[in-house]
Amino acid sequence: MIYYAVIDTNVLVSALLSSHNDSATVQVIDRLFSGDIIPLFSKNILDEYNEVLRRKNFHFSEEIVFSLINSIERCGEFIHPTPSGELLIVPKDLPFYEVVLEKREDNAYLITGNIKHFPNKPFIVTPKEFLDILNQR
Repeated sequence: MIYYAVIDTNVLVSALLSSHNDSATVQVIDRLFSGDIIPLFSKNILDEYNEVLRRKNFHFSEEIVFSLINSIERCGEFIHPTPSGELLIVPKDLPFYEVVLEKREDNAYLITGNIKHFPNKPFIVTPKEFLDILNQR
């Protein structure tokens, strides 16, 4: 089974910062590269990825950032989300939520390290929870 996933920026940052190949965030990115996950994104999500991952305080190389974002674009699916009318605790998280809503019928999940920023829904999961879902198939 193929799983679609909107990957919150904090998951990408955590994976790139991790020194542990077995961390849940690194494993999610590995599963993306292996084709187990089809990433979902919108223009707003790509804009956030580009802005956050290029922040000087992270010290990520341009090559790493370009490669990751390029892979997400190449392997993923661009979504034009419909405004949901939802109000989230952190308004800048709305694009991630609206993209996952567009693909819910296709087994889509929102993977985030900030669960409390989103409504309590079974399709909004932590990296560890998502790996558990993948491993159950």
